[in-house]
This record gives sequence, structure tokens and C-alpha cells, in this order.
Amino acid sequence: VQLVESGGGLVQPGGSLRLSCAASGFTFSTYAMSWHRQAPGKKRELVASMLSADGSTNYANSVKGRFTISRDNAKNTVYLQMNSLKPEDTAVYYCRALGAGRLYWGQGTQVTVSS
Repeated sequence: VQLVESGGGLVQPGGSLRLSCAASGFTFSTYAMSWHRQAPGKKRELVASMLSADGSTNYANSVKGRFTISRDNAKNTVYLQMNSLKPEDTAVYYCRALGAGRLYWGQGTQVTVSS
């Protein structure tokens, strides 16, 4: 099983980034997928999630209206479009898969929002 995040980097406040998480080794379409983040000295927190069954989504209040989670089951990939980025969005972003009694995490990708 692998979850490989990409797309992180350094961006100025107000900018955008699109994170990708490529999955392999499990039946991607049947798993709920989510993005989490962890800033230095803080607990890991849920950013956005998407269920497998109906594609319903859920967002942290801090990112509502700015971030969008989506998935492409044909490509076994989940995305996080991040717009209007703020310095407080700086963190390591992790992809997570949950389903069939199993939980998998990616290795994370760094997002830094700074001028």
C-alpha cells in the first residue's frame, strides 16, 4: 500500500497550490479519503474529507470556501485545491485512506506560505 503526496512548496500569501495523492495497493474507490495537516508544535488536524459512497465532503472551518477536495477514482488519486493561502496554512499536509477496517497515511508534503 502506498499513498504518495506531491504538489507542496513555497507560495506567497493569497496564492494557490494543488496537492495530489496517488494511491496504490488497495481498492481506492471504496475508501474515504482525507487531507490532514500538522504545523510545528501543533496536533495533526483534519483539513478536508470525501466519502467513497456518495462523494460527500467535509471541511475544517478554517479552510471552508478556500480549499476543495476532489478525487479521480480512475486515476486512484485525491486532490486538494488550495486557494487564497494564508501564512497559517503552513504545515505538512498528509493524505489518509480509511476503509475496510484499515487506515493508511502518506508521508506528507510541506506547504509553506510566506512572502
